[in-house]
Amino acid sequence: MKTTEDQFVIAFYNLENFFDTKDDPYTLDDDFTREGKKKWSETRFRRKTKKLGKTIARIGEKHSALPPVMVGIAEVENKGVIEELLDTKSLRNFDYDYVHFDSPDERGIDTALIYLNSHFKVMESETLPLLINSSNGERDLTRDILYVHGLLNNEEIHVFVNHWPSRREGADETEHKRISAANRVIAKLEELPYENPNCVIMGDFNDDPNSESIQRLMATGKFINPMQSLLSPVSGTANYKGEWSLFDQILLSHSFLNFEKGTHSFRNAQIFAPKFLKEWKGKYKGNPFRTYAGKKYLGGYSDHFPVYVVLKKN
Repeated sequence: MKTTEDQFVIAFYNLENFFDTKDDPYTLDDDFTREGKKKWSETRFRRKTKKLGKTIARIGEKHSALPPVMVGIAEVENKGVIEELLDTKSLRNFDYDYVHFDSPDERGIDTALIYLNSHFKVMESETLPLLINSSNGERDLTRDILYVHGLLNNEEIHVFVNHWPSRREGADETEHKRISAANRVIAKLEELPYENPNCVIMGDFNDDPNSESIQRLMATGKFINPMQSLLSPVSGTANYKGEWSLFDQILLSHSFLNFEKGTHSFRNAQIFAPKFLKEWKGKYKGNPFRTYAGKKYLGGYSDHFPVYVVLKKN
């Protein structure tokens, strides 16, 4: 496909434990310190940062003359690591800026949105806290949902960056948490003062396109899920015990199916999985080339592939 000037890429990428090496006394980040289980060092941090910068710069390169105009990111520890990322050789020559808030997640990992200043203007941003309880009745301190309202090439757009509660205690046991997250997004959508606002809902949902939580969003009748067809037994964005999942998705409102002048219309959705992001040999060949497997340092990029959509400016 020919690279064109009027096509723009929006992406989402779970960066797999993108921590600095400093100990934050208020979060459970001890594994990612020099003395911690993972032996996380400045050298390893720099290496990972450089790799992530290179990846982000290349997402959707077949479709657009620019790197992504917006990238939702998950598993970032703080503003500092985002600034280091944007200062990598691959990204520093672009006018990237970011929106980030610290969330109450007990490990200290957050979501954020990075964007090209020349193409996206932030009008307002806030966090949508997720008030859910664990099975013991205590509050589950998880990631907030990031909401950003702005102008993409002068067209108004509402962006939600999500990293929904994990399945660590079992998919069924934790399903209610992800349904609560979907309901939180829906509640915010209902507050928007427009009939058919342009919305992008992206994230690591820890659920596949057919899961109840994602179906809850689809049942509003407002969205298309262009990622639906990308999940198969041989492809996805993450692989656990030999099974592919497509937890990383980007949903778009129906408004992106129009062709009015001055608007953006949906062209394409893809998983970005070039060879350099994959394990290249052995039992896990073809899987995401991750930074760690348990305590073992592999030196890869992330345990997730990024996903992206291509929008055409009419």
